[in-house]
Amino acid sequence: MALTPELYDTPASRLDSFVTQWLQPSRDWKEEVLEAVRMVQKFLREEHFEGEHGLDQEARVLKVVKVGSFGNGTVLRRTSEVELVVFLSCFHSFREEARYHQAVLSLMWKKLWCCRDLLALGLENVEIVQGVPDALVFTIQTRKTAELVTVTVVPAYRALGPSVSNSQPHPEVYVSLIEAHGYPGNFSPSFSELQRNFVKHRPTKLKSLLRLVKHWYLQRARDIQVTVEQWGYSDLILRVNPYEPIKKVKEKIWQSWGCVGLQHLSFQEPGGKRQPLNSQCSLAYYGVFSNIRICLVETISPEIQVFVNHPNGGSHAYAIDPKSFILGLKQQIEDKQGLPTSQQQLEFQGQVLQDWVSLWSYGIRDSDTLILSKKK
Repeated sequence: MALTPELYDTPASRLDSFVTQWLQPSRDWKEEVLEAVRMVQKFLREEHFEGEHGLDQEARVLKVVKVGSFGNGTVLRRTSEVELVVFLSCFHSFREEARYHQAVLSLMWKKLWCCRDLLALGLENVEIVQGVPDALVFTIQTRKTAELVTVTVVPAYRALGPSVSNSQPHPEVYVSLIEAHGYPGNFSPSFSELQRNFVKHRPTKLKSLLRLVKHWYLQRARDIQVTVEQWGYSDLILRVNPYEPIKKVKEKIWQSWGCVGLQHLSFQEPGGKRQPLNSQCSLAYYGVFSNIRICLVETISPEIQVFVNHPNGGSHAYAIDPKSFILGLKQQIEDKQGLPTSQQQLEFQGQVLQDWVSLWSYGIRDSDTLILSKKK
């Protein structure tokens, strides 16, 4: 197979042919991928999801929409990742979607393993992935070439109704959206048809430009540098795709350092508080797309991780048994920061903590944040 030439070596007058020759997929390949995906769509349309996982009503699929690159006509060659938005009858509002979203995902996960057609396509790696919003992700294979296809399924409320025009939605839709008080982006799939149509009906020239941008991003701008710091060790430098699950980052750390305890990763936004990184999420989920420093703390049961905010605005993570005295945490702070225990004052939820009382007695749990100040 010929290697794709360097984009920067291609003159502007040749960009159209560059897209056609190197980036645009062949019709046969695209049809083979979509043939496999049609089996997923058939499964979703014919299956009913009800009666379990807190879902007290029948959930029928009203419509399945291909979104993303395959939906709007900007897919790159050999990029076999297909996104499907599934509109369900059990969602009558944004609030109901938020209420039943996890239940529907769990039922879909269970029903998938009973679908013979998808099992025949090599159904594997079925998991519910946390994100904005959470989604069901799995892989199947094409029939002829057995190429892996990653399918992402997102349940959604059909906020725009059965027919979607290119005009703006009715104002009541936005009122309902605001009143739902959802996390930013959680209800975006409800508007996926508008997003898809905005690109789908644009001239080929614009789609070629989008393909070029995607190609450039995949080649040049994907990985970021992650510096992992752990007390007592030299920093570890990793190259990480911000869209891959953080559990992949932990695997790289384990390969380099051979950690024996449970890994806790955290980061601090400039001027913000330190927060833990969920293994099922990605750095992109936390808005991280550039080089970053993260902290690694290993805990061995029954230890927990706690964060301590320092007077200078910094924050550090510590591993400690919750039944240990506050003095034990202060001794760790002295070892790490050099501030004597006699000069430390720790607070939690506005209460000054006493040396000979345990963290557990104060209700301090995993990933809670304490405030450190210097005694006057």
